[in-house]
Amino acid sequence: MDIIEMTRELGRALQNDERYIAMLSARQASDEDEALQEAIGEFNLKRMAISNEAQKEERDDETLRRLNDEFRAVYQKIMENEHMLRYNDAKNEFDALLQQMTGILSLCADGEDPETCDYDAASCGGNCS
Repeated sequence: MDIIEMTRELGRALQNDERYIAMLSARQASDEDEALQEAIGEFNLKRMAISNEAQKEERDDETLRRLNDEFRAVYQKIMENEHMLRYNDAKNEFDALLQQMTGILSLCADGEDPETCDYDAASCGGNCS
C-alpha cells in the first residue's frame, strides 16, 4: 500500500470517528432548524444593509447604529440557539482532533518518532499555522 492509499484509509477512519459523526449530526440538526435558518438569513440581510449604508456617500449614522444593534441582536439569537451551540461544540472537538492529527504528521515530517511524538495545542508557541 502506498502512502496515498494509506492517507485515504486514514480519511475513511476519520469519517468513522465519533467526533466527525457528531459534527455531521449537529450540522444536519442546525440545517433543519427553521428558526435558526431564518435567523441566519436575517443576519445576512442585516450585514448587507450595514454594508450598503456604510458605502453611501451621505450615510445616516443613526440608521447605521440601528442596523448594528439589530445585527448584534440577531447574532446573539443565532449563537444562543441550542442547535448552533451543539454544532459549535461538535465542530470544536472535531477541529481539535484534526489539529492533533496534522500536528503529529508535521512532527513526523520533522523527524520525530511516529511512535512517541504527540501534538499538544496548549504547548504551541503562538506561531502555529
